Amino acid sequence: MSLRINHNTTAINTHRNLLNNDARLAKSLERLSSGMKVNRAADGAANLIISEQMRAQISGITQAIDNSETAVNMIQTAEGALTEVNNLLVKIRQLAIHAANEGANDEVMLLADQFEIDNALETIDRITNATQFGLKKLLDGSQGANGVANGRGLEFISASPETASSPVDGYVVRVQQLGSRAFLQGEAALTQEMVDAGEEFTISEGGRTVSFRTTPGDTVQQSIGKLRNEINQLGLDVELTADEDGVLRLTHNQYGSETEFSAASSTAGVLSATGGIMEAGEGGEDIQGTIGGHVATGRGQVLTGGEGTAVEGLSVRYTGEVTSEVDSDDSDEHAGRVVVKQNSLVFQVGANAGQTVAVSLQNTNTRTLGRGVATRSGFQSLREVNVLDPVKAQDTLTMVDKAINDTTKTRASMGAFQKNTLESNLQQLRITAENLISAESTIRDADMAAEVAEFTRNSIMVQSSTAMLAQANQTPRSVLTLIQ
Repeated sequence: MSLRINHNTTAINTHRNLLNNDARLAKSLERLSSGMKVNRAADGAANLIISEQMRAQISGITQAIDNSETAVNMIQTAEGALTEVNNLLVKIRQLAIHAANEGANDEVMLLADQFEIDNALETIDRITNATQFGLKKLLDGSQGANGVANGRGLEFISASPETASSPVDGYVVRVQQLGSRAFLQGEAALTQEMVDAGEEFTISEGGRTVSFRTTPGDTVQQSIGKLRNEINQLGLDVELTADEDGVLRLTHNQYGSETEFSAASSTAGVLSATGGIMEAGEGGEDIQGTIGGHVATGRGQVLTGGEGTAVEGLSVRYTGEVTSEVDSDDSDEHAGRVVVKQNSLVFQVGANAGQTVAVSLQNTNTRTLGRGVATRSGFQSLREVNVLDPVKAQDTLTMVDKAINDTTKTRASMGAFQKNTLESNLQQLRITAENLISAESTIRDADMAAEVAEFTRNSIMVQSSTAMLAQANQTPRSVLTLIQ
């Protein structure tokens, strides 16, 4: 054996192994105390990068879950207010039907109905102004796509979350063809002889049919008035008019190609070309034109921006006349302009940039509800309705029905948005977060059972190394035996 005393190689070797065992013991203690096997980049650079990216994603998903839950609460707040608005509209409709019962109503009863309607309209406006989520008002139009039309006969109807904000001067609206109504024009006048002979009329529209026979002794005007009352009482959506000569004309009240009706008269030419044979009215036409230079779909008098364009979902109504100002799509002449401001609610519902969804909340102010309906009374919005005479009561029904349809469509849209977008997204986010957390745990978390076993081994190795170092330090002492 070696008896050198200046350098104890055995002790140096044992010390090195002791240091290594002590480092491994310290690493085990660190992992056991932190619960992670990757505590710094030196523990695994690739694993650190992957786990940090996953941590960022998990943090974003967690916040997106909170965002989606907040969005659900906001939508439910708005929908609850719309429910009450809907109830008030139904009440107004009931009052309008009562007012339309002209045979039993007197002036005082009509005034009472109008008073109730005015009160309900004020309540709708109050709900509109008071419905808030935090400091955000939800139903006053500030959380949707709003617009204003400039031009004779041009009216802004609505816009969708997909509608882009317009330039400062607005989108140019050009119209090449106006919407028209289906009609049936008589060729021969209704005469007193026909009335006395019992002229028969049959008119069919929307699944409802009027069968009318003139009463001998009535005048031509009386017969026309009775036929008109019969049409109104049975709810046919057509208007009967007669010129000074007694030539009859039936016109559908609604515009567009989807409207249709048929009629017959027992005498050829009074309404139908052939006596006793039903003849369909000449079909109406849909409006045709462009908005902001983009293709638009016409329905009745309403133009709606085409899908995939900057004006997608933008609807305007045009009631003007076809003149040189609207007849050319190539010139600077146009029907008007519509300025759109996009303020739809945008929710960040994902962990990454661009993962957003938007919803537009309806303006339920009574000056906005019911727009876009042509009425004989000239009502432009629900705020103007009046039931003090039969015609206005009928027009009020039309306006309220439009308002109810608009409100229920908004509620349905919000419900679909909540269920199919927000709540479905919530479920997907929670599942994704669960899987990412599991994956991040596999990469970064320590296996405690394995680490305890490793700690036990390293602890024993440190103790053994320490004992052997003490033994190695005693080896040079054997030299002293040579001196004795």
